[in-house]
Amino acid sequence: MNRKSRLVLPVVYAVGVASCASHGSPPAAPSPAPASAASASTAPAPPAAAGQYHVIRRIQLGGEGGWDYLTADSDARRLYVSRGTRVVVLDLDSGETVGEIPDTQGVHGVALVPDLHRGFTSNGRSSTITVFDTKTRAVLGEIKATGENPDAILYDSASRRVFTFNGRGKNATAIDAGSQAVAGTVELGGKPETGVSDGKGRVLVNIEDTNEVVALDSKGLKVLGRWPLAPCEEPTGMAFDSAHRRLFIGCHNRKMMVLDSENGHVVATLPIGEGVDANAFDSKAALAFASCGDGTLTVAHEDSPDSFRVVENVSTQRGARTMALDEKTHRIYLATAEFGPPPAPTAERPNPRPSIVPGSFTILVVGP
Repeated sequence: MNRKSRLVLPVVYAVGVASCASHGSPPAAPSPAPASAASASTAPAPPAAAGQYHVIRRIQLGGEGGWDYLTADSDARRLYVSRGTRVVVLDLDSGETVGEIPDTQGVHGVALVPDLHRGFTSNGRSSTITVFDTKTRAVLGEIKATGENPDAILYDSASRRVFTFNGRGKNATAIDAGSQAVAGTVELGGKPETGVSDGKGRVLVNIEDTNEVVALDSKGLKVLGRWPLAPCEEPTGMAFDSAHRRLFIGCHNRKMMVLDSENGHVVATLPIGEGVDANAFDSKAALAFASCGDGTLTVAHEDSPDSFRVVENVSTQRGARTMALDEKTHRIYLATAEFGPPPAPTAERPNPRPSIVPGSFTILVVGP
């Protein structure tokens, strides 16, 4: 995830929804993005009219550590929350903690392989991947990444491989989900952020420092293309509409880009809040989301594959920049905390970041 304005460290495995697990600068005060249309449309009103989404619950978790990606398993009714040195597992319905995956140093995200009942965590600090049983949460092994600071992580069903996107390594590690062996490395030519699998043998990933998307061959492990994202700056979050082959990309200059995933053509540009770090797409509601650290959640409706419009900017909470979508309930889960004053400057840290108030870590539940 983008370190410049991140609190802490998407994926959501089911929706294609990152930055080490250390605290970053909290975003500025909310500055909601204006609603606008990407193009003219005569489509009927979207399922979520303006003002329909709102915070319906706050799950107080507390505890120590930063955070990054949230991962929702809608079928198994589990929410995986990265917490610096461990992954906390919640029941999606009750909000109760059901267990933890321990010793995941600097964890960023979780990728799930449902048919194998396995999960994989990207541990940025140790540059490793922890493999665990999703039913028992027992640790099954640890794999060394082929690049430093594995950040975003996903599972590609076409190749049956797990991919980690290594921030400092500027490459991707491919792991065979069954054998847990490293299948190879792909050089990306820049710092990768969030990626998605298109389900047809390609993996698409944001490159934050070059402002582009790289398309990979997930079986051949080679770069197929590079797509510039102008006017997008510092792309972070990414989500995917598999039916219409559309990518939704969150950019740090307060834009959400919509791309044709087949050729990289920019379809639309939408305004969002400040400090975006995750995107999601609800295929049944035809809604794209961008969670922003200024305390807003932008909701855009897909009127057609070539027409999109912002229908709502939901007030969440300062710092709520990472999220997961539960596709069964259409609820969004966001992570944040309360912030106190920064510590005194030192020679090593001349511009210290505001501290997190102990015990204030919370999961927000937003729904229609």
